[in-house]
Amino acid sequence: MNECASRGLTMRFPLRFQPMVVFLSMAGLLSLFAPALASAAERPNVLLIVADDLRCTLGCYGVSAVKSPNIDRLAARGVRFDRAYCQYPVCNPSRSSFLTGLRCEQTGVTDNNTFFRDRLPDVVTLPQMLRQQGWAARSYGKIIHPVGGPGDMDRKLDVGKSWDEAAMFQATPEGRKGDTRNLTGGKLKWCVVGQMAGGDDDQPDGQNALHVVKSIEELHAAGKPWFLGAGFQKPHDPFLAPKKYFELYPPGSLKLYRDPAEMTPGAPLSIPGGETARAFAAFTDADRIAFQQAYYAGTSFTDAQVGRLLDTLDRLKLWDRTIVIMLGDNGYHHNERNWWNKDTLFERCCRIPLVIWAPGAKGGQVCTSLVELVDLYPTVADYCGVRPPAGLAGQSIRSLLEDPSRPGKKHAYTLVARGVKYGQTVRTDRWRCTLWSDEAVELYDEQADPEETSNLAGSEQHAGTVKELTALLRALPKPKLEKPQ
Repeated sequence: MNECASRGLTMRFPLRFQPMVVFLSMAGLLSLFAPALASAAERPNVLLIVADDLRCTLGCYGVSAVKSPNIDRLAARGVRFDRAYCQYPVCNPSRSSFLTGLRCEQTGVTDNNTFFRDRLPDVVTLPQMLRQQGWAARSYGKIIHPVGGPGDMDRKLDVGKSWDEAAMFQATPEGRKGDTRNLTGGKLKWCVVGQMAGGDDDQPDGQNALHVVKSIEELHAAGKPWFLGAGFQKPHDPFLAPKKYFELYPPGSLKLYRDPAEMTPGAPLSIPGGETARAFAAFTDADRIAFQQAYYAGTSFTDAQVGRLLDTLDRLKLWDRTIVIMLGDNGYHHNERNWWNKDTLFERCCRIPLVIWAPGAKGGQVCTSLVELVDLYPTVADYCGVRPPAGLAGQSIRSLLEDPSRPGKKHAYTLVARGVKYGQTVRTDRWRCTLWSDEAVELYDEQADPEETSNLAGSEQHAGTVKELTALLRALPKPKLEKPQ
């Protein structure tokens, strides 16, 4: 098995959204101020579970057709956030953002090819902050998005800074056997579905779960507080999972979403074009069903691995001293606007599943307040008794965990790039307003039109709302886009 080991990374993030110029002037200073060390009795463990490309199609989010019993039981214990949003709907920018606690306009990471350390070499990540204060920090699977080709995985996974050790795995020879098919005839290399031979541990995510379980056992026995990252790579493409998970979703049981005929178009840049869009346009309904089946199979496969981690906390009786965070790094389209991917500023892509358990949290409840992934860093610091540096983009949501009925922030922001062009969107309690760099505007009433079928930006009736929300967007720092995405 090809195993990539890596070690250590440290990072901090601002409490308030700051203009890029202010952040850049402070970036070199952040690492000079070590946060206060919490006493041993106050140092909880932290288990961060990230599922790649997981959208809110889960049982606990009201989608009973999807089998997710383990994420559902975490939601029954903790708090499920119904309106949580990523800062960029693509893997690397999203993860670089929530691990640093900075927005993408601040990190400078707006693609899958830029390592955040190349932009901010001295920034202190969330695991790095705790590691500096005595926590063991390990990552298995995809927490940090590795950038570049083969080689030097320690650097790519930020070992020695963010982590004491980190590893990613490949499928075993048995796990590479299976019935696979490219749904685009090879036009999109990644668009492969496959029912694979072997068991869970023959796949990378099974290995991820196995190593996290072993680390929990080892570090618990050593009596050391820990921060463990469990980075599950499904349901991300290629859409491969053990055959038994496909069998949970017979093709005849699946229903396709279809846009209404009267839907108004979004902005010209709202959906990426090119070969990807043409390939999706050529899908047959059989292709769409196969895609959905494989995505759901990957979701249930990931859910089973989450169950292994929760079972370990049960067995070792660690719930009263462990914070558990389960999230998807971005949302995903399943035929909405004929798109089968991420990388848009629609609700389906910006909204992500987020479930948190923390000792003292009010369990089994749903919080409908707006939250953002940049809020995770200050929240963990709050619970761990570590003072985060000033200047982080988010705010602690501990108060929402202790009382999910409390009001939260008024705005959640997301960015996406289209080459050297870009769009920024703001979500409020009622509205989503998107402003593109070519001055195109979109406005959707999320209460009356949750599928965002009617763009109201040109309506005279809503001119005041457009003016108010675009003013917020124009005040945001602008991303630095140096090359096509």
